[in-house]
Amino acid sequence: MVDVLQAHPLLLVLLIFLARVADVSIGTLRTIVVFKGHRLLAAGLGFVEILIWLHAAGQVIRNLDAWYLTVAYAAGFAVGNIAGSWLESKLAMGLELVRILGTDPTVDLAGKLRGQGYEVTALHAVENVTQPVEVLLIVERRRKVPQLLREVAAIDAAAVCTTNDVKRPAQALLPRRRRSFLGLPDALRSSKRK
Repeated sequence: MVDVLQAHPLLLVLLIFLARVADVSIGTLRTIVVFKGHRLLAAGLGFVEILIWLHAAGQVIRNLDAWYLTVAYAAGFAVGNIAGSWLESKLAMGLELVRILGTDPTVDLAGKLRGQGYEVTALHAVENVTQPVEVLLIVERRRKVPQLLREVAAIDAAAVCTTNDVKRPAQALLPRRRRSFLGLPDALRSSKRK
């Protein structure tokens, strides 16, 4: 294999580039998985990430006189950041708290969202001393948040929405049993025992 790579340096350039894209993408996912509390999954991703990195970096270090390998390594890092961010946005792991502020008293935003199946906590507040404000809190799966925001805009176009990541909500807040990333058993989702 080494002879083939030495005889075809463009193949080595491609392999280093792809390896670097893969390990940086995995690193991006690993960081997010750690933040979400999935420690064992993060450890597995880290293991694969470092194996790929060692092979790619080893080839570059062994061939420091081949400047094009260094460029492939750096380009793979740059593209890996973009690919990892894109992949994470497509996976949309975890939950988010959606905060909705509605200022139109004629719109029953909470009631309409409950009618669409959302678990809504409604708070009544006041803006500028006299303007009533409806403050809604909804914990929703991250991949479903864009749909929720579209539904809010269809009901009340003037509503203001903000979102925050939820690390570990109480089970009572979830509409159905939570599954871990990739459907792994609960024991792999977190090192915290129930």
